[in-house]
Amino acid sequence: MEIFETCHEINTQLSARNEVAARNLLIQLLAELDQSKTTYPQLVNHMIRATGLFPYLQLASASWDQKYVHSAFEVDVGRRSATLHREQSSVLARLMDGRSIAVSAPTSFGKSFIIDAFIAAKHPDTVVIIVPTIALMDETRRRLFKKFSGPYTIITAPDTKLGSKNILIFPQERAFGYLAFLGKIDLLVVDEFYKASQKHDPGRAPSLIKAIIKLSKKATQRYYLAPNIKKLGDNAFTRDMEFIELLDFNTVYLDIQETYKSIGLDPAEKGAKLIELISEGTRKSLIYAGTYTKSEKFLNF
Repeated sequence: MEIFETCHEINTQLSARNEVAARNLLIQLLAELDQSKTTYPQLVNHMIRATGLFPYLQLASASWDQKYVHSAFEVDVGRRSATLHREQSSVLARLMDGRSIAVSAPTSFGKSFIIDAFIAAKHPDTVVIIVPTIALMDETRRRLFKKFSGPYTIITAPDTKLGSKNILIFPQERAFGYLAFLGKIDLLVVDEFYKASQKHDPGRAPSLIKAIIKLSKKATQRYYLAPNIKKLGDNAFTRDMEFIELLDFNTVYLDIQETYKSIGLDPAEKGAKLIELISEGTRKSLIYAGTYTKSEKFLNF
């Protein structure tokens, strides 16, 4: 990929207000530069800044103003600092202003990462995080324990005694055991809140709705997360919340190659192609009868 021509095309897409296409081109370019261990030219850093992907700025080759932007969007996320991208910073600013918001954004956006930055900045006394599965509860507990186990009691079991500052992480069914002991919740987080709809999870939706309504009555502020919602309907548990739809803000680019379509039906040919694909390296993943490759640059959440 020719750097100047690609940056020219990225700038053209940005001028036409087609940020998705611009970011896709940029992420592909960054993946190629990283793979070849090529230092980013100033022009590439400029495109990174223009698309709002500030964590990707390569400081060794950055100008003073690019370094300033990287620093300006840097926040404490618990025992370390990290730079937010443009839309993360916008969401965090709303939370810091005390607003209750529901955010719909891609899984690569870093919605949960904003929770860490909020806790590190605001030092709330009580945070309740409702997650859809036990596995996600354990993953969230591990992440937050590493960062906040000093000042906070991290609670995932119903028989744990509350401390002076608490972060409670539960699937919705476990949340009811602490309702009587929580006087005020500074921040209520509901991950995958769209599952309160009977359409998405008819078996567990009633308990999630009940948990949200009861916890919301004690919550000063709410932060609801979802990966795929275009709009909010009128309902009791998101009323008076600000809805932010950021589904177009991608931080990874997916390039799907349907290799299976070019392979014949001969078993020997299929086997030879399979071995070839596997030997190409870990950046290719086999999914069913096709191959799926990604040009990607992951933010260090």
